[in-house]
Amino acid sequence: MATKVVMEALSPTMEEGRLVKWLKNEGDAVKSGDVLAEVETDKAVMELVARGDGVLRKRIANEGDAAPVGTLLAVIGTADENVDSIVASSGAPAAATAPAAQAAPAEASAPGETSVPASPAQSQGETPAPPQEKSASAPIVASSGRAPGDAPRRAAGNGSRPSAPPPVAAAGGRQRSSPLARRLASDRGIPLGSISGSGPGGRIVKRDVETAVASGGQSRSPATARAQLEGDYKDIPLTQIRKTIAKRLAESNGPVPTFFLTVELDVTRASELREELASMGDQYKVSFNDIAIRAVAMALAEHPEVNAHWLGDKIRQFNRIHVGMAVAVEDGLITPVIFDADRKRMWDISAEAKTLAGKARDRKLTPEQYTGSTFSVSNLGMFGIDQFTAIINPPEAGIIAVGGVEEKPVVVEGTVVLRKRMRITMSCDHRVIDGATGAKFLQTVRRLIENPVALIV
Repeated sequence: MATKVVMEALSPTMEEGRLVKWLKNEGDAVKSGDVLAEVETDKAVMELVARGDGVLRKRIANEGDAAPVGTLLAVIGTADENVDSIVASSGAPAAATAPAAQAAPAEASAPGETSVPASPAQSQGETPAPPQEKSASAPIVASSGRAPGDAPRRAAGNGSRPSAPPPVAAAGGRQRSSPLARRLASDRGIPLGSISGSGPGGRIVKRDVETAVASGGQSRSPATARAQLEGDYKDIPLTQIRKTIAKRLAESNGPVPTFFLTVELDVTRASELREELASMGDQYKVSFNDIAIRAVAMALAEHPEVNAHWLGDKIRQFNRIHVGMAVAVEDGLITPVIFDADRKRMWDISAEAKTLAGKARDRKLTPEQYTGSTFSVSNLGMFGIDQFTAIINPPEAGIIAVGGVEEKPVVVEGTVVLRKRMRITMSCDHRVIDGATGAKFLQTVRRLIENPVALIV
């Protein structure tokens, strides 16, 4: 009973994943739960695990390939099992099964169906990705030789990729190509016969179609592609997180009727509190961002109408307060969550925020750590930004943008003095938050930050 290894929905919002690295080779014995590969989702780099026992008979996807959820990536079976029909259904060469001589002993036969743990998407009420399926097939002795699914070796000495072979037709005259390549070519109206394949055995893969699109429908030679890359411009492929950011922001900035409220706060006393806490030990050090998160969480407890999501046919107010914390990563933005932020001490928020930010930059966050926020905070003050407006993360109803702290001359009781000031701007979804509601919420945030003793009691 062969097991199909498919691209799983490894995050609640994942629609497509990119295969970063194979951790198992063809012919390796695998057990259910073994990590097969690393996959880049729209949020992080996650592990793709085996859902059956046996031998990794065929790797269909190459490292670097992007594929929609549900796409066949590999096949697991027994050492003498015929998996040609499964491989052929993906468009990959059927002769590419792992050699029996390199396979694990036949004892590693796949057991019966195993249950698959519920994904984060299921807890959100979304449709999960199809599990890695089982299918029966007749035993056959696998052919020997290098598996064509392996990526071609680079030429010795200069590290350059070998020239793409001419198109190779599969049995029956059909051009060999990956499912994703066929879909991309069809969407762009490019005949597969006009494209030179650079994959194993001349198979057309995604990059070949993209090259043909860039050259007006015809494949370019590697030399031409390099000359154009190094000359006029450089095309940067979209990462999964950048694709998701683009989609989510388009969903927010257009359909969501947003208005903005800005206040300037006196943070002199908050700055003094930071210094006093730091003098007590490193574990008590907090940033202005930690102060803002704590103040926002406490204000949300007083204004539950702001701690809400717009769900189309209803507004959902939450009894618990989970604050999303925007973190800039190398190729985008991700928002890990401080759960029950109103119940945590400010220095505990600080320690958790540091840990989550480090995991975010290392792409090691789990879905449970970046989903479930009820409201968000974004801070660009550390980059010298005085004031900005942040884009709401639907279905949340609002987000606070925190600017930098600077000393300004202000009038206090008729005297001009220097005080530390900070601007915050609230983006509000008008379908949930009215102007007066947002203004009252910001009044509470101001009171808490300007009188910060309330934040530590």
